[in-house]
Amino acid sequence: MRVRILGSAAGGGFPQWNCGCEPCRLARAGSPRVRPRTQDSIAVSADGERWFLLNASPDIHRQIAETPALHPRQRRHSPIAGVVLANGDLDHTLGLFSLRESHPLTLFATDRVHRGLVEHNALMRTLARFPGQLTAHRLELDRELALVGPDGAPSGLTITARAVAGKPPVHLVGTYPPSPEDNVALFVRQPPGRAIAYASAAAALDDALLAAFADCAVVFFDGTFWSSDELPAGGLGKARAEDMAHLPIDGPGGSLERLRRLDGPRRFYTHVNNSNPLLVEDSPEHRAVTGAGIELAFDGLELEI
Repeated sequence: MRVRILGSAAGGGFPQWNCGCEPCRLARAGSPRVRPRTQDSIAVSADGERWFLLNASPDIHRQIAETPALHPRQRRHSPIAGVVLANGDLDHTLGLFSLRESHPLTLFATDRVHRGLVEHNALMRTLARFPGQLTAHRLELDRELALVGPDGAPSGLTITARAVAGKPPVHLVGTYPPSPEDNVALFVRQPPGRAIAYASAAAALDDALLAAFADCAVVFFDGTFWSSDELPAGGLGKARAEDMAHLPIDGPGGSLERLRRLDGPRRFYTHVNNSNPLLVEDSPEHRAVTGAGIELAFDGLELEI
């Protein structure tokens, strides 16, 4: 299985357009201590010919341009066969609307995420201008499903969704009660090999999820905030990490304490917020993470599993 990190930043990217925090200041100054990043998304393929995106970020046009494997090979063509959504957040779905130019795609998401897109978003009509433009497949929790393209042919990859602690997208909060289908971790596998796990938004990392990660070859986990009070302490907002359904990296019960227990999988933080000092590669926070054997995902990283 081939994996390409298209984007590794949280919503807004890095640097964020309206933020003057220290990491963003360094990025704008071209400091070698930081790497600019686009918004979080991963591409996976069994054969290098047909690719599936895990989330479709608002930066998808730039991400495709910077990834030759995703370039057209005919006058009208795309190697992108489909998109799998972990949740309905705007930074994971807006890229769908950049894929509207009359190209067939498959879309994999839980029933709750499908409903949020279709019932509350008139823009979805731009992806239904002709029969078969967008073929929807429902992700049922804990059920392995073959990833197929618009023609229905198997890709050689399977996908399994597992519920993780989270909440509905901010624009849909209050529209309906929370559901386990609001936010999922995605496990992609090329049978009979081991899976990669992608959980870019998670409010908790319990023992069951940690055990599921232990059987994987690679784990990508939510690295949004270093600390619970990162935004308030930096004068960047009032919400704490937990208020935004993100488990902070540091502190008792934080993801660093939990992930360091994993013995086997290669571990990465992704979906890193622009305010997170982890982005500064000579910082104590960066040293703490790398010292625990955990890596920081970056745009353009390629893996073969």
